Amino acid sequence: NVHFDKDLPEFKTQGGVYIHSDRLTVTSPVLMWVKALDMILEKMKSSGFNFSQVRALSGAGQQHGSVYWKKGSIEILKNASSELPLHQSLKACFSVANSPIWMDSSTASQCSALEKAVGGAQRLASITGSRAYERFTGNQIAKIYSQNPEVYMQTERISLVSSFAASLFLGAYAPIDYSDGSGMNLLQIWEKVWSASCLDACAPGLEEKLGCPVPSHSVLGPICPYYSQRYGFSPDCKVVAFTGDNPASLAGMRLQEGDIAISLGTSDTLFLWIQEPTPALEGHILCNPVDSRTYMALLCFKNGSLMRERIRDDCASGSWDEFSKALSSTAAGNNGNLGFYFDVMEITPEAVGIHRFNKDNQKVSGFPKEVEIRALIEGQFMAKRIHAEKLGYKVMSRTRILATGGASHNKKILQVLSDVFNAPVYTIDTTNSACLGSAYRAIHVFSFLFLLCLVTFFP
Repeated sequence: NVHFDKDLPEFKTQGGVYIHSDRLTVTSPVLMWVKALDMILEKMKSSGFNFSQVRALSGAGQQHGSVYWKKGSIEILKNASSELPLHQSLKACFSVANSPIWMDSSTASQCSALEKAVGGAQRLASITGSRAYERFTGNQIAKIYSQNPEVYMQTERISLVSSFAASLFLGAYAPIDYSDGSGMNLLQIWEKVWSASCLDACAPGLEEKLGCPVPSHSVLGPICPYYSQRYGFSPDCKVVAFTGDNPASLAGMRLQEGDIAISLGTSDTLFLWIQEPTPALEGHILCNPVDSRTYMALLCFKNGSLMRERIRDDCASGSWDEFSKALSSTAAGNNGNLGFYFDVMEITPEAVGIHRFNKDNQKVSGFPKEVEIRALIEGQFMAKRIHAEKLGYKVMSRTRILATGGASHNKKILQVLSDVFNAPVYTIDTTNSACLGSAYRAIHVFSFLFLLCLVTFFP
C-alpha cells in the first residue's frame, strides 16, 4: 500500500484530499494517484514479485470522482516511455489538476437544475437509480462546465476514478463500466446507455467525452507494452474493466441473489443484490458488477455505532455486557414499544431527534432502560428492512445476512438482526474487500475466456 499523506508529502494532502476554503469543495490531485501507482509497482518489483505470472487484472476506484484528460493526451498515454515513471510522462495531460471526489458537496444548484430538467427527483431516480446527489459525477461535470467552460472544452475524455486507473494499465482511454457508471446521475440503468436528457442538462457534447459504457465483466484488451517493458508483465495479460469500490466490495463479499451485507460501523451501510429494483428517493440502485442482468442497492444510515454507544452509555453504564443483558431480558417486539433514534440528521430518512412510541402508538418522553435498548436496536434494523423493501428487496428462503463492522461482534445485537429479517446471520471479514472483489472479477472473466476456448477447440 501507499499512504498518500505520508509517502507522497509533496502533494500536501490531508487524508489524501484537499478541503477547500468553502468547506464544501473537496478534491484530490490526479498526479498523486499516478505517482502512487508508480510507487506501488516499484515496491512490488523490489520485493521480487513475478509480474509475468499475472494473467488478468482488474481494480476498483472510489466512486463518483472524475478525471479530465486534456486534448491530445491519448497519444502521450499510448506512447509513454518505459524509461520514465508514468507520472512524469502524464504531468501535462489533465485539464483539471485536482479531481472532484465523493466527499465534495458543492453542487447543490447543479443538483436542483438536473432534477428540474428531467421532471423531478423521483423521475431522475427512476432513470438513473438515484435522485441528484452533490457528489455524483454528472453534477460535478455540470459545475466545471458552468464555472470553467474553457477547461471543459479543452477536455477530450472524462473518466471515473475506476476507468482512469484502468486507462493507465491499458495505455488507452478505458470505458466506464455499467456498475460504476450508475453512480453518476447520467446512466439509464435499465437500458444501460447514457440518458440524453441528463447529459443535456449537465454540459454540451458530454456523450462523446464519456465514451460508450460497457458491461462490468468486459475484457478491455491486453496490458500496455509500457508494463511489459518496465515491470515484466506478460504481453498477454488481460485488463478487465475496473469498477467502483462499493460494487467491487459486493463481488469481494460474494453476495448472491437475496443476500444482504450490513456494515455496522460509524454509519451503517447495506449492500443488497436485487432482481427487480424500484428506485426511491432514499438509497441507490446500481447495475450489478457480477451479473449485468441484475442490480445492487446501497443504503446508508448515518446514526450507526455512535448512536448505539450513546444509548449504551446512558442505559448500560457504558458496558456492552450490560447492554447485551438488557437485550436478553426483553421480548422480541418489545411489547409494542418502538423508537427512532437520530442524534444527527439522518440520511435515510431525512429526520433528526429521538422519537418514542408505546404499544398504543402514543408518543412518550422516555422508556425504562432495558426497553430503550431494545427499542433502539429493533428500530434500527426494522428501518433497514423497510427501506430495503422500498427499493425492491425481498427476503427469500435462501437469504443470508452477512454482518461486518464493530457491532457484528455482539451476538445479542446479531440475534435481533436475525429476528427482524427472519434470516440467518453470518459474520465476515471485509478487510480489503474491494481489492479482493477486483481479483475475483479478473479471475472470473479469465476463467470464462478459458472455458470459451475449450468449447471452441473441443465442441
